[in-house]
Amino acid sequence: MGAQINNGHIPPTYLIEIDGLLDPRWSYRFGDMQCDTRYDVDGRALTILSGPVVDQAALRGILTQLWDLNLTVLAVHCHEPELHS
Repeated sequence: MGAQINNGHIPPTYLIEIDGLLDPRWSYRFGDMQCDTRYDVDGRALTILSGPVVDQAALRGILTQLWDLNLTVLAVHCHEPELHS
């Protein structure tokens, strides 16, 4: 799941928002993803996984891990890298 630059391709960065707290000790299951905790305006705990994802198969692997942990995914955001000529 680690980010790699293949033939000049820089993988997009994904932010995956999860309902509740994910213990940072689980972060090893998500490769290069960073695990952060935030709270919404109502005080509800959210976990944000963020980092580069090389392809759709890697993204599916991350989402499957979250499913296996019985976690609720609230949102998935993809941020493509800006290309400079």
